[in-house]
Amino acid sequence: MAGTPKKNLMLFSGRAHPELAEEVAKYLNVGITAQSAYEFANGELFVRFEESVRGCDAFVLQSHCAPINTWLMEQLIMVDALKRASAKRITVIMPFYPYARQDKKHRGREPISARLVADMFKTAGADRIMSVDLHTAQVQGFFDGPVDHLLAQTLLAGHVAKTYQDREITVVSPDSGRVRLAEKWADTLGGRPLAFIHKTRDPFKPNEAMVNRVVGDVRDRVCVLIDDIIDTGGTIVKAAEALKKAGAAEVVIAATHGVLSDPATERLANCGASEVIFTNTLPIPEEKHFPGLTVLSIAPLLARAIQQVFEDGSVTSLFDGDA
Repeated sequence: MAGTPKKNLMLFSGRAHPELAEEVAKYLNVGITAQSAYEFANGELFVRFEESVRGCDAFVLQSHCAPINTWLMEQLIMVDALKRASAKRITVIMPFYPYARQDKKHRGREPISARLVADMFKTAGADRIMSVDLHTAQVQGFFDGPVDHLLAQTLLAGHVAKTYQDREITVVSPDSGRVRLAEKWADTLGGRPLAFIHKTRDPFKPNEAMVNRVVGDVRDRVCVLIDDIIDTGGTIVKAAEALKKAGAAEVVIAATHGVLSDPATERLANCGASEVIFTNTLPIPEEKHFPGLTVLSIAPLLARAIQQVFEDGSVTSLFDGDA
C-alpha cells in the first residue's frame, strides 16, 4: 500500500460557549465532533469522544468564562484525551486566554499564572495555541510552540468606521499602556487623532483605578474608548465619565473580551456611553444585555485562521502582514 494519507480536520468544542463553536463549524462547513462530557458527584470532569480521532488535525475550542477553572480543566482533559487517542496535531483555541493578566510579577512571592497555563497545555499534549487579543504580546513566548495571535481590531474598527464615518472621531486609550493599540486603531480609521487617560492604580486593590485627567483633544468629538478586556468595568466607566466631563460629544466603548463580572453591566448601562461594543469571544448571556450593547461575532476570523493552519497557510496574511 502506497500513497499519502488525506488530512482530516476535526473540530471539538467545550461546553462553555457552544454557540460560538457551532458558528465556527458552520463557516468551516464541518460538524462538531460528538462527545460525552459530564461531572462526577465530587466535581471531577470526564470527557470521551464518540468517534475515532486517530491521525486527525484537531482544533479544540473553549471559551474561558465563569467558572473559569472548570472550563480550563475541561479543555486540558480534552487535549489529553486527543493525545492518547493518537490525534496527529492538536491546536488549542482560546479566544480569551485565561489568567492572561497574571503575566508578570508586580511584587515578590507572586505567581506568573499565564505561563503556568501555557505549561499545562504543553504537558497535556497541545502542539499549537490560538487566541484573540492577548492582554500582552509577551504571553506568546510562554508556550513552547507556535502561537497564533489573532486581532479583533479590524472587526471592531470596521463597525465603528461604518457607524460613525461622518463624525469627528478621537481614539482614546484608557491608559498609557494601550497607546500603541490606539495608534493602530487611529490608522485603521483613517488617521484619526489620539488621546489617553492618565491614571494611577493601587497594586493592593485589584479591579480599581483612579482616573486623573484626559490628555488630548476630545471636546465636541466622538471618543472611541478602546480596551482588550472589560471585567468589572470600573476603569473604563471612570474613563468614559472623564471624557464626558472634558467635553466629548459622545463616548463609544469598544473592547474584545466582555468578562462583565458584577456590577459591570449596571456600570456600563449607566455610564453615558452611546454604544458599548464587544466581540463574542466570551458568552454574554441575555441577562447581561442592556440598551446600547452591540456584540460582533469573532467566528468568521476564527474559522479563517483554522483554515489557514489546516492548509499550512499564513495566519499573518489575515491581518495584511501585521500580526
